This record gives sequence, C-alpha cells and structure tokens, in this order.
Amino acid sequence: MKRMKFLTAGLIAAMMVPVAAQAQTREIREERRDVREERRELRDAQRYGDRGDVREERREYRDAKRDYRDEVRDWRRDTRYQNYRAPFRYQQFRVGSTLRSNYYAPSYRPTWDSRWGVPRAGRNLTYVRHYNDLLLVNERNGRVIKVYRNHFRWR
Repeated sequence: MKRMKFLTAGLIAAMMVPVAAQAQTREIREERRDVREERRELRDAQRYGDRGDVREERREYRDAKRDYRDEVRDWRRDTRYQNYRAPFRYQQFRVGSTLRSNYYAPSYRPTWDSRWGVPRAGRNLTYVRHYNDLLLVNERNGRVIKVYRNHFRWR
C-alpha cells in the first residue's frame, strides 16, 4: 500500500513540472500577442488618428514590449536552467565523437522548445546539454551529429 502511494505521489510530481513550464510559455505567447495587437493599433492611429492618439498608442506599444521583455527574462532566469553542472569534467566534443550513455541520460536532455533556437531533433536523435554546449546525439550509438558551442552562454 505504501509503495502505491509513493508511486502515485511521484507520478503527480512528475506531471506538475511540465504544467509550470507550460504556464510560463503561455504567458509569453500572450505577451507576444499583446505586442502585435498594440503595433497594429499604433499603425491605425498613425494612419487615421491625431497626434494625441499616436502618442497614446506609442506609449501602450512601448509598455507591451517592456512587459514581453520582462516575461522572457523571467522565463530565462528560471532556476531549472541555472547553475547547470554535470558530475563529470568538461570535455569539448566534436562531430563524430562517441558519448558514453551516462552523458546523454534523460537528466541532461533539455526538452525541445523554440527558446533554444535549434531545429527539432529527428528520429533517434536527442539534444544533450554538456555544460554550456548543446550536442545533437544519435541515441542508438551515442555519436555526436552536431555541436552548438556556448549555446547556453547567451543569457
């Protein structure tokens, strides 16, 4: 009975982490939509409005852009993506290198998202974070397909 409760609690906890991440990305999408809407309203004011309308729409557009920037900054500062250190030393990998399976364990695989600015990994390929580098690895044999150096340094 205790084992069942433990498994249930673990499953609930595992399901809650993606929900928090989705909430943040939903907020970013909403902020982006607000920026587009304010830009559209500014264009309309510039075409058909007077100076007061244009001034007010510029202010609202600037505020929407600031809110969007703040939301993205908060999302990037999320504690899950800070102070990443692996339990092994840094090694500079090259295309064609072979990784041991502990290098591309699930805990080192960032979930694919548009924030990384890389294309979606194909079949039997996965992205692996190794310190500040992002590696595209073939899951079957551990061979490195592509290396993005200092990819996580841009924050």
